Amino acid sequence: MEELRLSYDLSEISDVASKLIEYASSDTIFLFEGSMGAGKTTLIQAIVQTLGYDDRVSSPTYGLVNEYPLDGGHAIYHFDFYRIEDIEEAEDIGIYEYFDSGDICLVEWPSKIEALWPEAYVKVHLSKLENEDKKRELRAHKYYDE
Repeated sequence: MEELRLSYDLSEISDVASKLIEYASSDTIFLFEGSMGAGKTTLIQAIVQTLGYDDRVSSPTYGLVNEYPLDGGHAIYHFDFYRIEDIEEAEDIGIYEYFDSGDICLVEWPSKIEALWPEAYVKVHLSKLENEDKKRELRAHKYYDE
């Protein structure tokens, strides 16, 4: 499938979240890459809210995973692996079970657990546009292990 590319202003974040969700279709694992301050958490907050979670959304930097329950018994799981020291930390929290749950998994700093990536995922790369404090670029591509 063709790559999704968007340049956007932070004021358009809800629209960007909707477009990314539409692009992903039935895919449930999103791997977010980008430098510190590129807007990963901000976009994830917009995705979670777009999918129907109305409460506060924050980064799980110290707890590794936050759960956002949705109606119908489903949930969104938000991971932040920036501070992990060892891939076993992700295994210890049950990362495979989360990935296999069928629920949405949004992963920040996935390169820290690359050996654990599932067979199918949407990789999202975010970057700040030069000399534009509030402008970002998103590139997303679907991957399937065959």
